[in-house]
Amino acid sequence: MGYTLDFTVVLDALPSLLWGCLGTIGLALSGMTLALAVGVGGVVARGSSRRWLRSIVIAFVELVRNTPFLVQIFFLFFALPNVGLTLNPTVTAIIALGLNGGAYAIEIIRGGVQSIDKGQIEAGLALGLHKGQVFRMIVLKPALRAIYPSLTGQFIMLTLTSSICSAISAYELTSVAQRIESETFRSFEVYFTITLMYLAISWLLMTGFSVFSRRYFDYPTR
Repeated sequence: MGYTLDFTVVLDALPSLLWGCLGTIGLALSGMTLALAVGVGGVVARGSSRRWLRSIVIAFVELVRNTPFLVQIFFLFFALPNVGLTLNPTVTAIIALGLNGGAYAIEIIRGGVQSIDKGQIEAGLALGLHKGQVFRMIVLKPALRAIYPSLTGQFIMLTLTSSICSAISAYELTSVAQRIESETFRSFEVYFTITLMYLAISWLLMTGFSVFSRRYFDYPTR
């Protein structure tokens, strides 16, 4: 028996799918913000004179980068309640995305920081700036400019990774699609539609990152 396409179920469920898109974007942006904070903080800690602090950062990066994201989010959601820490699915998803993206951001940002000429840092210290000001004013912005394409590419991947958060019933596009598919049994139509929606989300983020780059990192020529 042939399969007859019927996209009316998708049209009927379109409002729910659009809300799912907003859920995905919300998770992604929250995860990106946390990942950037973890990345910058991790780079600062990695450059600390305290060996134990550097060791913690190195161990964190290796642990996250060498374990599956699904295992990480399951650990946060299912294992932590056994030690008295219970998180709802959305908070768990944001933390998992932030920690996962942060581990990769640490290495990306560290590479950018190491590309800065040490003479500029020494000049900043000679002018009386303390280390925090030197890092923020002399190191961080040029480093971010150098690594911006790699960092934004990682954030796009983080957005797509958010689909795995459906495994703990976090509210996002894939979890909404799974519910609709289980009710209608129209697998092709539902998953074909959310494929296009994920493409649209990625395109919107790439466009936003491009606009930000032109505004804050590209200087006009005279």
